[in-house]
Amino acid sequence: MKPIRLPEPPSPKVGMGVADIFEGGVYGVIRRAVVIGNGFPASENQSIGLVRALGLADKHILYRVTRPRGGVNEWLHWLPVSFHKKLDYILRQIYSYSKLLLKSRGHRVMSLPSENGGTAGLSSILEADVKQIVNMARETSEKDGPLLVVASGRDTISIASSIKRLASENVFVIQIQHPRTHLNRFDLVITPRHDYYPLTPQGQEQIPQFLRKWITPHEPPDKHVVLTVGSLHQIDSAALRSAASAWHDEFAPLPKPLLVVYVGGPTGCCRFGADLAKQLTSSLLSVLVSCGTVKICFADRTPEKVSNIILKELGDNPKVYIWHGEEPNPHKGHLAWADAFVVTADSVSLISEVCSTGKPVYVIGAENCRWKLSDFHKSLRNRGVVRPFTGSEDISESWSYPPLNDTAEAASKVHEALAERGWRLRP
Repeated sequence: MKPIRLPEPPSPKVGMGVADIFEGGVYGVIRRAVVIGNGFPASENQSIGLVRALGLADKHILYRVTRPRGGVNEWLHWLPVSFHKKLDYILRQIYSYSKLLLKSRGHRVMSLPSENGGTAGLSSILEADVKQIVNMARETSEKDGPLLVVASGRDTISIASSIKRLASENVFVIQIQHPRTHLNRFDLVITPRHDYYPLTPQGQEQIPQFLRKWITPHEPPDKHVVLTVGSLHQIDSAALRSAASAWHDEFAPLPKPLLVVYVGGPTGCCRFGADLAKQLTSSLLSVLVSCGTVKICFADRTPEKVSNIILKELGDNPKVYIWHGEEPNPHKGHLAWADAFVVTADSVSLISEVCSTGKPVYVIGAENCRWKLSDFHKSLRNRGVVRPFTGSEDISESWSYPPLNDTAEAASKVHEALAERGWRLRP
């Protein structure tokens, strides 16, 4: 197999060993970062991946924007997070009053779910508080320099933009994923090209005339928008080397070639069900002769009817191993050791990661995708990064492509934007 050179994390352009005083002093040198997450791994992984590529992996604090959980709150996630929290507070006050009233009359009352779904697993993660982060940025800027703020996801937009508004002299704010409107609220916006699909002729044709003013974005990207092919993540050559070593004992003895299969679940822009499961199973049975080992992984949102079809046909095959979600998660080991991948078309994040390896990636179900997700798959095919999975493939025959390098390229753009402001990251 032809070796593939994977991208290394970008290194700062400023020479090592130069005293801060000769490069604008401490006031222009960024030494630390704040990551604002929304509790969704796919979003937080993008922010942490960028921070890692900027050399601040061990110098960041994770804050999280949380929403009320449980009961009626599960139907209110479309509301702005600040309004959702205020509404939850009002509902709880009404409930508390009603509870006291009913108890006084001798009635038994059910408890409301704990706010934010309890604190399990969140004890070490701070709640994102604008005032606290702004004060930290202001009070420590003379000693520690400016603060890099990286946020991702809809619920983080109001927090990140408020930090920028209140501490613009002390922070550099990056919003990952398109904030839809008022991009000037941030120093830099990093978003996939397919987020601008509504502005293309094909996108315009799919939007009824009376809805066009409500569909964002309304304008092409300006100079402080960084466009990527897919999602940012934490996978680069260093991460793969580390994973290859960590998972050596488990993967090295397996017969080769190793085919890793990722089965996701239907989304609003990519519907699939039993028909796709049967198609995938049939195609896997066809290529099994050219595989040494097949490892199949289901996502949390994989429908049971889909997984049952696959398990029924392949679960007892001696070449096939099924990962059922037990810890530790072997995902990074798969990325490091697999010879090829088959993935369902629903997840931009997962496809972005496997396409950063430079190894063969076969996609099944792309024809079921629509709107922006369809545009994403078209861009991958045009680049020669993915091929459709048909069942006629010989997995022992490899092919390659320039690996997707979105995270490193975005990090380079951050360096350039900081330099325009007279700031830099400390090497």
